[in-house]
Amino acid sequence: MILIPACSLAEEIYLRRSHQLLYYYFQHFDFMYHNKTFIHFLYLLPLISSQAYACDSCAIYSATLAQGESTTGWFAGAASQYTHFATTQNDGHEVTNEAHQYLDSSISQALAGYNFTPRISAQVNLPYIYRSFRRPEGFLTDKDTECGIGDASLTGRFLITRHDTENLTYTWNLLAGIKLPTGNSSRLKEEFHESEVPGAPESGIHGHDLALGSGSWDGIVGTSAYYRYQHVFATASVQYSLRTEGDYDYRYANALAWESGIGIYLLLTDNYTLALELLASGDYKRTDTFQGEAAADTAINAVYLGPKLVGTWKTKLAADLGVEIPVRIQNSAFQTVPNVRVRAGFTWRF
Repeated sequence: MILIPACSLAEEIYLRRSHQLLYYYFQHFDFMYHNKTFIHFLYLLPLISSQAYACDSCAIYSATLAQGESTTGWFAGAASQYTHFATTQNDGHEVTNEAHQYLDSSISQALAGYNFTPRISAQVNLPYIYRSFRRPEGFLTDKDTECGIGDASLTGRFLITRHDTENLTYTWNLLAGIKLPTGNSSRLKEEFHESEVPGAPESGIHGHDLALGSGSWDGIVGTSAYYRYQHVFATASVQYSLRTEGDYDYRYANALAWESGIGIYLLLTDNYTLALELLASGDYKRTDTFQGEAAADTAINAVYLGPKLVGTWKTKLAADLGVEIPVRIQNSAFQTVPNVRVRAGFTWRF
């Protein structure tokens, strides 16, 4: 595959068009091509929790760089994350999954936003959540689904700095926003009557895992950075969710989501690009609280590793697809933890 630097593209445009267009592409084209690879700088992740559960704002898919920071105007897109939970752990140690319990969680979200200036943009995300699960209830088995709208979010992005030349590009962004209590939190009522049956398998899937919303108004803050030298690039992002008490006296713990990766452009032409990134990511939160007391089976510290493909078409479309495998999971008490998660998304700039 042929790798074409952005400066060569600008020279071709110069031959075909005016000196004014050449100047524009030298100023902006390199940035637009190379920064679109970082199209969800925080996995503002699907409105997805640190366990892809009801903490639907821990990482919100964002199109910030995909839609082109050098321009103003509207952008829209969609994103999805699928997570398969089928391993049971007790205090960080794997134990036999006697009841064959599992949780398949799919969170798809629509997003829309507007770039007011090249530095400032706002975005709204609305998730749709579908979960199918199997868990023990005493000596019986509960196999069911839960689906519906999750908690929406409204975020703003500010570009602190940007530098772009033929060989070097770097950016630094700040993010802040709010999560709205739009999802159904009725599954949290299960917390009032949970009990263990002596001799029966213990469940690692609970009401706080299945609830579509929290009933709380939560804050979101974060930052992201992108660095490119020639055809090699690196990305990093951190997002912190500040949780408040929601419905049924339940408060999800504050949650930290992070990502860091290194990649290379496999293909770069005047119409499309393709890049491959090795991405490490993680989720961390302490125990939730229910009626003022710690919910013992809710803390987790997970680290994932996997590849991600990122492609763009002109300055309009950006898309990504990634697969992540957990390489380390520390959890409190007895929980069903992730085996794999797959994330995908696209953004269209108008």
